Amino acid sequence: MTGKATPPGMPLRSGSGLEYRFDPGALSFELLVTGGPDWMARWEVLHAPEDLRRWAGQCRLDPTPALELGPADVRAARTVRDALWRICLARVAGEAPAPDGLAALNAAAAVPPLIPRLAPESTTVGWAEPATGAHLLSTVARDAIAVLTGPHADRIRICAGENCSLLYVDTSRPGRRRWCAMENCGNRHKVRAHRAHRAHRAHRARQTPEGT
Repeated sequence: MTGKATPPGMPLRSGSGLEYRFDPGALSFELLVTGGPDWMARWEVLHAPEDLRRWAGQCRLDPTPALELGPADVRAARTVRDALWRICLARVAGEAPAPDGLAALNAAAAVPPLIPRLAPESTTVGWAEPATGAHLLSTVARDAIAVLTGPHADRIRICAGENCSLLYVDTSRPGRRRWCAMENCGNRHKVRAHRAHRAHRAHRARQTPEGT
């Protein structure tokens, strides 16, 4: 479920200190901003149950579930996240995903997900309790499977920005999204293009003989 009052996406901070929101297009892809396997481990933020609880409060789940979490749930979240990273990178590269990644994602999805519950006033929705880490990860894994087999499965992309590796699902109608966010990589590209254009004009001006 979605519908939070804040704009969609996860709050991020660039290497230059710019704060912006990154909307990866799906709940499961929001988990990918917490770190990843191999060289992406340097950005790991899921170390303790409170870190996973904080992520649940920032993602598009609405309302935020009151989660019962332990250290094992954090390890499980990292396993699901890393599996999804590898599956998506293989998809982008046109390669078959590794069997162990598929097994990890399918195992998480096999558990019952978070169960929505209608509130007494019949106008708001909550989550049935107990809401555990396994329920949360099942919801995430099922969302990932829906994306990977759905109408936007061929629109899983990596930001075209220099030194940016953020993954997203392009859900825009024209399907021409290139950047993690216009205010981040999109703006940097515009600045570089503008500077390159000015430099080219200045170079041509220096090469043009006077009086022509």
